[in-house]
Amino acid sequence: MTTAPDLVLTGAEVRTLDPARPRATAVAVRDGLIAAVGDERDVSDWRGPGTEVVDLDGAHLVPGLVDAHSHPVWGLDMAAGADLSGVTGLAALRAALAGAERVDGWVIGFGLDHNAFEGRPVDRALVEDVLGGAPAFLRLYDGHSALATGAALTAAGVTGARAFEQRSRIVCDADGRPTGHLIEHAAMQLVERVMPRLSHAARRRRLVELLAAMAATGLTGAHVMDAGDAELVGAVAEETVLPLRLRFAPWCMPGVDEAGLAELVAAQGRGGRHWTVGGVKFFMDGTVEGGTAWLEHADCHGQGTAAFWPDPDAYAAAVRHLHAAGVRTATHAIGDAAVRHVLDVVAGLGAGAAGRHRIEHIETAPDDLLPRFAELGVAASMQPPHTAYTRADGTDEWSRRLGTARARHAWRLRDLRDAGATVALGSDWPRDPDDARAGLSTARAPRGAASARAGLTALEALEGCTTHAARAAGETRTAGRITPGYRADLTALGLDPLTTPPDELTEAPVRLTVTGGHVVHRDK
Repeated sequence: MTTAPDLVLTGAEVRTLDPARPRATAVAVRDGLIAAVGDERDVSDWRGPGTEVVDLDGAHLVPGLVDAHSHPVWGLDMAAGADLSGVTGLAALRAALAGAERVDGWVIGFGLDHNAFEGRPVDRALVEDVLGGAPAFLRLYDGHSALATGAALTAAGVTGARAFEQRSRIVCDADGRPTGHLIEHAAMQLVERVMPRLSHAARRRRLVELLAAMAATGLTGAHVMDAGDAELVGAVAEETVLPLRLRFAPWCMPGVDEAGLAELVAAQGRGGRHWTVGGVKFFMDGTVEGGTAWLEHADCHGQGTAAFWPDPDAYAAAVRHLHAAGVRTATHAIGDAAVRHVLDVVAGLGAGAAGRHRIEHIETAPDDLLPRFAELGVAASMQPPHTAYTRADGTDEWSRRLGTARARHAWRLRDLRDAGATVALGSDWPRDPDDARAGLSTARAPRGAASARAGLTALEALEGCTTHAARAAGETRTAGRITPGYRADLTALGLDPLTTPPDELTEAPVRLTVTGGHVVHRDK
C-alpha cells in the first residue's frame, strides 16, 4: 500500500460477501473506499501517522446495510404530529385525539392502522365529536390514504367528489357528503396544501436527527423512493457529512408530458456528497386496504380492478421513453394485476432491460409471475416489516379484502429467491420503523398473513440489505461487498447476523457505522 489509509478496522469477524475472500479480520479504508482486506498481521504494514485504528474487539463487520425503500425526507412531513401507530381500536383512537397536541389549531397524526376502525368504514363521524371543532388530518399507515375532519375539508374547499388525472378519490356517502376518507395522493394533497407544515429549520433539524438515528441501527444508505427536497439535502450535505448515502428516485405521475419526462431525464446524476438522483419512481396501483391495489379479480368490496394510471398504456410509454434515455425505473405494484402489467412492460423493452428495472412491494402474486422476475432481470424490492399489519388468522383488513386464496400469496420472499430473483429489502419508512435490524429479523420470520411461509435464510436477508440492494440500484461494481475499490460503507454488529436468532438480532448492538469512510456512528 503506497499511501497510508485514513481508517483501519481490526479485531473483527469480517463477512465480506466477496466469494474471492469471504472472511477476514481487518479492513483498511482510504479516500472513502476500501483500500485493503486482510488480517491482523497486515495492520502494522498498513497504518501510517495519520491513520485512525479502531479495534472492534470481535464485532461482526458486514457490508454497510442499505434500506432499499425509504422516504427519509418526504417522511419528515408524513411523520409529523401525533404518532398513532400504537392505536389498536376506535376507543383508543378517540382518546388519543382528545388529548393530542394542537399544531396551529390543527390535530395532525400519522401511522394510523386501518384495523383501528374495527371493520367500520373510515369516516370522520367516528372521531369529530372529541376534537372540539378542530380541523384534523390523520394519515393512515399505508401512506396512501388519510382521514380529514369536516373543518379540515372546509379549509381545503372540499365539498364533494372530484375527478383526478391519477386514480384518487374523495370518498362520499350516498348523499354526496365527503366522509373525510381521502384515498391516494391527489386527494390527500388538497388538504395537505392548507394544513400547518414544519418550518425549514425544523425540517433540517429533524432530517439530521433522523439520519443519525438510522445510522445508529447500522444503516449506511437508503434508496429514497421520492424526489425528497434537493435544496434541504444539498444544504445539509455541504454543512456536514450525511450519515446515510441517499439515492433519490423522483416520481413520474399520470398526465406527464414530454417536457416532464425530459425534466426527469435531466435530473439524473444530480447530487453532492453522499446523495444523488438515480432513477424514477412510478405507481401502478395503491394499497389493498384502501381498495386501490390493482387486482386481477375484485376484492371483497368489489374494488381494486383499476390501475393508478387510468391509461396503463401511458405508463408503458413513459417507461419506454425513460428506458431509451438510460434511466432506471422503480414501480410501486402491490396487486397481482399491477405486478403482471409491469413485468409485461419490461418484457417489451427487450434484452437490454435486464437489471435496469424493479418492482416495489409485491404484496400478492400468483405462482406464474415468480419466475418472470429472474427471466426479465427485474428486481423485487420488498418490505418484510409490512407483514406485521396483517394477522395469521386472516381477521385483518388486508386479508379480508383479498380473501383466503390471495392472502396465501402474501409477501413471497422465499418463493422469489427460490425462483432466482434479486430480492432487495427495505422498510418504507415512515410506514414502518427504519431499524435495519428489525428488517433483517422480519425477513427471516415474516409475520401475520405471511407467517405460514418460510422466510429468507440469515444470509439471504443480509444479502437483501447489501449485495441484492446494490443489484437493484445498478451498483454491483461499487457497493454491497467488502472488497478493495468498493465504497467504504460498513456496519459492525455486536452479534453475528448469520447465526443470531431473529428475535435476538433486533437487539444486536451496533458497534460502528461507516459511510464513505466516515465514522457516522460509534457505540459508546
